[in-house]
Amino acid sequence: MSSGTFTCSIPTGDGSAGVISRTAKLPRMADQFLTPDQAVALLERCRSARHLLELHAVVVRAGIQHHPIVNFKLQRAYSALGRLDRSLALLRRTPNPNIFFWTAAIHAHAVSNLHYEALLLFSDMIFAGVEPNAYALSSALKACTLGPGRVLHGHSLKLALHFDPYVATAILDMYARGRDAVSARCVFDAMPERNLVSCTAMVTCYAKMGNLDKARQLFDEMDERDSICWNTMIDGYTQHGRTTEALLLFRQMLLSSVRLNEVTVISVLSAVAQQGSVSVGRWVHSYIDNNPIELNAKVGTALIDMYCKCGSLEDACAVFDSIRDKDIVVWNSMIGGYAMHGRSREALELFSRLQAEGLQPTDITFIALLNACSHSGLVKEGRKFFNSMEKDYGIAPKIEHYGCIVDLLGRAGFMEEAYEIVQSMNIEPDPIIWGSLLAACRLHRNMALGEKIANFLVNNGLANSGTYILLSNIYAEVGNWKAVGLVRMMMKESGVQKEPGCTSIELANKVYEFVAGDLSHPRSKEIYAMLEELNRLLRAHGYTPQTDLVLHDLEEVEKERTLAVHSEKLAIAFGLISTQPGTTIKIAKNLRICVDCHTATKLISKITGRKIVVRDRNRFHHFVDGSCSCGDYW
Repeated sequence: MSSGTFTCSIPTGDGSAGVISRTAKLPRMADQFLTPDQAVALLERCRSARHLLELHAVVVRAGIQHHPIVNFKLQRAYSALGRLDRSLALLRRTPNPNIFFWTAAIHAHAVSNLHYEALLLFSDMIFAGVEPNAYALSSALKACTLGPGRVLHGHSLKLALHFDPYVATAILDMYARGRDAVSARCVFDAMPERNLVSCTAMVTCYAKMGNLDKARQLFDEMDERDSICWNTMIDGYTQHGRTTEALLLFRQMLLSSVRLNEVTVISVLSAVAQQGSVSVGRWVHSYIDNNPIELNAKVGTALIDMYCKCGSLEDACAVFDSIRDKDIVVWNSMIGGYAMHGRSREALELFSRLQAEGLQPTDITFIALLNACSHSGLVKEGRKFFNSMEKDYGIAPKIEHYGCIVDLLGRAGFMEEAYEIVQSMNIEPDPIIWGSLLAACRLHRNMALGEKIANFLVNNGLANSGTYILLSNIYAEVGNWKAVGLVRMMMKESGVQKEPGCTSIELANKVYEFVAGDLSHPRSKEIYAMLEELNRLLRAHGYTPQTDLVLHDLEEVEKERTLAVHSEKLAIAFGLISTQPGTTIKIAKNLRICVDCHTATKLISKITGRKIVVRDRNRFHHFVDGSCSCGDYW
């Protein structure tokens, strides 16, 4: 035997232990004395593919490679070390492999996401006349989509294995992954014994399909819950926009005996990012720092995304700098964060750094870059990035890339060029792209193109609420109230409703929401008193309400009153009366901030000496001393 590269003990007949060390040299003739028990002991301690290959050679020279247990352990060891090719080759050379050999191979391929190969092995096993047991069947079910899964479900009934806990749970999980909640529930209800795994699978099925109330009911009925179950329910709320419930459940998890893990904090940070509650996000960040949760690329990306969406770009940059092994997802997240906050030049500089690191950009990278260009009107740079995607990096533009370039060109006034791109696309334009074109027509008062696009969408059944609203706004801005009335009649007949504007502000860990003209807040009198004072100060600084933005046929005074009680202004007024002088005010709006509120907020930041951060549907605006980070380009 050549020099070994491992150290492990070999049990001997007298109860003592022989040792093969890293530098030990064993004569070839000694191989014949390696017993099956000794080989099994060595195989169970093997931790690398190189060691396993050497040990396999020793086993062959000892002539015990066909010993059933040694052969089985060899196959298991190769599978465990990721060498499924060698494990499968051994199986193919094994005369009359029994159910344990087949099951080990099926399971290894299924857990490695080699689903087709796993099912092929299951088929080969049946063809070889080996009847599956519960473990073989449950392993094969892990590799099944709905079609073959239903076949195996029927096979389990034929073999009377459908009530076995492993098989029943695997069938349930198969239906849950296939989003067949009805079949999954039937299997669940028929199970004679339900365990934590089966209950969690059913909760997962409901949560993924958005049936969160049923998922929560089942969750609350469970006697035992592990971290997987908690994470499933929290993530279900998060993925379907019910962030308040996600965070409430997270607080309950903190009071339980179950420890948070990486999956928990990533789901919670996503919920925080949607809600914009930076104080909760900072608490989660502190928890990560003070507990055994590694600040790896996944956790770091979630933190960067959370801080960016909560308006704290500085914290996002600090997290980015602290991540040691940055993958492309981390870089994309930070580039997107800069774009979101209007820091387009920094986004482009970060891309240059990414290239210097030797990382290959992805399609997400270019979405972030094109967004950055769009938010600052960098037409030349945007064209360059869009054209280089496929030419230099082999990345075919997706619908998101087309949306970004159309938005960039449209905002900058190159509407005909943008329209030509839409017409030449090799994929069907989505409502967002058409909406960008219509918004550009409104911005640049291009009635002819706007009507042309709108008519095309209406006639082809592609119009949505945004289409009708933008067309209505185009007509209203040129005073064509008759056409406005016709469009709104079409909206009513089509059952289309305009999404109401809503602005939120977080104070003392509580989120308050306002709509235009809101009188529901307990401090409404104080809020409106502050608004009156602000309006007086604004006019003293030369502010004139932009009443042409009120898209209704109203008297001038009524238009001014409508503008004065926009939800953004109510939220800012509440922030001013509820915080100490000098405190930054952060608000979030579900729609794009209007031009009048943008102008007013710039002046409010100067008059009050406050920094005001506004997150609207498209981006962040940082108002400081009378100016905005967007440079009035948004």
